[in-house]
Amino acid sequence: MKFLRSSALTLAVGYIGLGLAALALFAAPLWYAWRVTIQEGRNEILQSDALRLTEVFRREGAQGLISYVNTRVGMQIAGERLLLVADAALNPLAGNLTAWPASVPANPGTYIVKVELDSRRTDVRRVTDVALVHAILPGGYHLIVGRDTERYLPLERRFWYALAGAVAILSVLGTFGGILIRRALMARIHGIGQTISAIIQGDLSQRLPTHHSGDELNTLSRTINGMLDQIEQLIDGIRNVSNSIAHDLRTPLAELRSRLEVLALTKPAAEHTFAEIDAAVADVDGVIRIFNALLRLAEIDTGLRRSGFVPVDLAAIAAAAVEFYQPAAELRGTALSLEIRGPAPIRGDPVLLAQALGNLIDNALKYTPGDGTITVAVRRAGDSSVEIVVADSGPGIPDAEKSKAVERFYRGDASRCTPGVGLGLSLVDAVARLHGSELILEDNHPGLRARMVMTQDTRQITRVARATSEEGELQHEPVYP
Repeated sequence: MKFLRSSALTLAVGYIGLGLAALALFAAPLWYAWRVTIQEGRNEILQSDALRLTEVFRREGAQGLISYVNTRVGMQIAGERLLLVADAALNPLAGNLTAWPASVPANPGTYIVKVELDSRRTDVRRVTDVALVHAILPGGYHLIVGRDTERYLPLERRFWYALAGAVAILSVLGTFGGILIRRALMARIHGIGQTISAIIQGDLSQRLPTHHSGDELNTLSRTINGMLDQIEQLIDGIRNVSNSIAHDLRTPLAELRSRLEVLALTKPAAEHTFAEIDAAVADVDGVIRIFNALLRLAEIDTGLRRSGFVPVDLAAIAAAAVEFYQPAAELRGTALSLEIRGPAPIRGDPVLLAQALGNLIDNALKYTPGDGTITVAVRRAGDSSVEIVVADSGPGIPDAEKSKAVERFYRGDASRCTPGVGLGLSLVDAVARLHGSELILEDNHPGLRARMVMTQDTRQITRVARATSEEGELQHEPVYP
């Protein structure tokens, strides 16, 4: 029953049916062409014989034709060719027919009629279809020239035998092929089923087996493996985030509890009590900021912010960001510069882009020395893409930590003593992925170069250029963290 319900059998039966239909479509016109060719050839031969006998009658008269027909009848195999010469009253004068066939019309022409003939191998007479030509000779004489249509029956039988053999071979090979296909398919499905069972039981490292054949199942397995990689990465990310949240929130909550417990036990003066309360509120605000950042990351990961995509000029956002952080850079003595080469129109969320760019500049300010430099550049990266780069002269990030720097709550050794919880680059990476890009961290020799490449909105290039030339600058109101 499993074999009868298998898709491989259905596929094999379908291919067998398709093959039989193709064979029928091939045999039908071939059979038609055969019948037409045989019929036309037979009619041409009969017409030629009738013309030849008519010429004999014209040269030698009725007696000459009768003598010629009797001679021809005596030379041929009985029943193979029909010849009959009759007078005006349809009385036979010569030939191998004893009487005028009743089914032959009196009008001249080409007919297929039933005639009783002598058997070729026995003396038994038989009724068969005969193709004949009826001609009327001068003087009212009638001439019949015919041939037995069963002459080609053996060839027709061989044709049908060959067609039946082809159908049988096609059916047998199709059934055998269906069994082989089912075995191969079930072997692949069994391997896939075992892997999926292991994944269901919790082993997310398992992957579907793939081959180098490049068939549809292999393509499907590769696609599912990519999905499993993403699922495993997300689950690991959730696990790491949970651990990081527990680790990073334990310290401020413990400090908050200790501070409140001390206040409850010591009952200090009002001035000191309010100072401790303000510090506790600051700790709570820090915890709230962590959760707000996590909620913002979750909202970005779900793709809900795509509904806020509008045509924006990335160059204008970069200019506003540099202007926003310029006072902080001047206080630190850090040179913050901007390089823009024309408008950079894209489709995106201006608030998220501003937050991402603000995080990159804020990180650069944290780790760049007082006499260092920070450069924000917006430039074309191809015919239809724009690149935004934030480069600093700080300590940079080691190559071994670059891939981990975008993980949530990850803080390298160099940033342990720096304020923050390790969500800044995670937010930037999430915003980049939401806009179809990625955050790329490279060495700036010295320092770090963070860049994102985004696809331009070509429909807005002319509009942005016109707005820039008329108004001097395209205005946005980004929000920075």
